[in-house]
Amino acid sequence: MLTVDFRKLRLKPGDRVLDAGCGMGRHVCEAFRTEGVDVVGVDLNWEDLCKTATTLYLMHAQDGGDLRRCLISRADVTDLPFRDGAFNVVICSEVLEHIPDNHKAVRELIRVLKPGGDLVVSVPRFLPERICWALSEAYHHEPGGHIRIYRRRELRALLEGAGATCREVGYKHGLHAPYWWLKCLVGHKNEQSRPVRLYKRFLEWDIIKRPQLTRTLDRILNPFIAKSIVFYLKKDIIRHEAGYTDSGR
Repeated sequence: MLTVDFRKLRLKPGDRVLDAGCGMGRHVCEAFRTEGVDVVGVDLNWEDLCKTATTLYLMHAQDGGDLRRCLISRADVTDLPFRDGAFNVVICSEVLEHIPDNHKAVRELIRVLKPGGDLVVSVPRFLPERICWALSEAYHHEPGGHIRIYRRRELRALLEGAGATCREVGYKHGLHAPYWWLKCLVGHKNEQSRPVRLYKRFLEWDIIKRPQLTRTLDRILNPFIAKSIVFYLKKDIIRHEAGYTDSGR
């Protein structure tokens, strides 16, 4: 299930892509499909990193692709172990809502991105997430879970204040918001609920088959109840080539 639209990034051989907070690697693996692109995925969850590495190996075994162009590593988004301007593209999908010091995380995302490079950030959208919080205290207080809900203008101001310019905002996964509301109603970890299991099977079928009917329905729902909001930005060239930092140096 991709949240980022890679068609908007126009990856080309020689590009370096970082997925900061890569989880189980959905965006890392999609970037790996572009021949000649160097891909780095970092996360703090060791089990998720192992799953990402396994998926990349299986993709290599089936379709080819140079595994030497991939790096999967444990790292903190608020303290990335990369030099300034190391990447052409930085992706941070469904991560910032988990991080206490989100300002520091955003500064790091901008720091490791080349001036003029693409930054893509997605978070849960305000209304669908607020409904989840209202329906379930357990969902709200899940250890390691979501500690904040962003309003669109709030996150845009945070990202642009750190040195990026927003060029487009998109919405994704309109069909998925009702699934999470249903989970919150019956217990967000209750996988045995029949309605939850049936809806999950429907979503999995939709992701694999992508029938025209559900694709159309998803596009209709996205402006209203999309689960995620996605910001596509460019790192400012003038500010950063002039030696701009948050400290003013």
